[in-house]
Amino acid sequence: MPQHYLAKLTSPKRSPKANLHLGVTLCWIAGALNAGGFLAVGEYTSHMTGVLSSAADNLILGRVIPAIAALFMLLSFVFGAACTALIINYAKRNFARFVYAPVLLFEAILLLIFGMLGRGLLQHEMISVSFTAILLCYMMGLQNALITKISNAEIRTTHVTGLVTDIGIELGKMLYWNRDLEHNADMKVVVNRQKLRLHLQLVFSFALGAVMGAAGFKHLGFIASVPLALALVALAIAPAIAD
Repeated sequence: MPQHYLAKLTSPKRSPKANLHLGVTLCWIAGALNAGGFLAVGEYTSHMTGVLSSAADNLILGRVIPAIAALFMLLSFVFGAACTALIINYAKRNFARFVYAPVLLFEAILLLIFGMLGRGLLQHEMISVSFTAILLCYMMGLQNALITKISNAEIRTTHVTGLVTDIGIELGKMLYWNRDLEHNADMKVVVNRQKLRLHLQLVFSFALGAVMGAAGFKHLGFIASVPLALALVALAIAPAIAD
């Protein structure tokens, strides 16, 4: 049954397969939001490395307001991650069987707000940053912290720099020529094929979501985020339906 499969993805009892499937799904959503969000607000709202570098560049160039604006986007991302930690820790004590559902539902509601009101929020700014960009940064922090908590920091979904780095490391191990190790087997270099497959799938999912998100925002506008919100709702309510 579909609801039982979806319920396993957000169950407190984790498995590598559930982590992979949930990570792939959330990577797809993050890619769609990141690429689509750029078309909407002109900012990559999950790339905090770039945001912090932009703040430093603008500060040195004497552009104080853009520097403060970039830092405000960073704080929005951090606040989103902090809210995930607060919600999950509260749910563990009070709703042990539905630990992750509240965060997923919360993100779905924010996505619906983004889809319905995003164009209007573009007209309002805080320190030269539109409320739409602030909302996107907050959602990216919320989601990245969620999959980090679920997978015990094995999976990240909102950026691929670390994923691509790990792919490169494992490919380097795969290409390494082990020789003359009969008397020193501990020095043998072994590729972690499971980790390599995991990260390749996550990167592919992010890329696919980015293409679909960019196409959706180009042709449909903000309303293209509604299917993403519905996907999160399905993940959130599946445990209750399965019960």
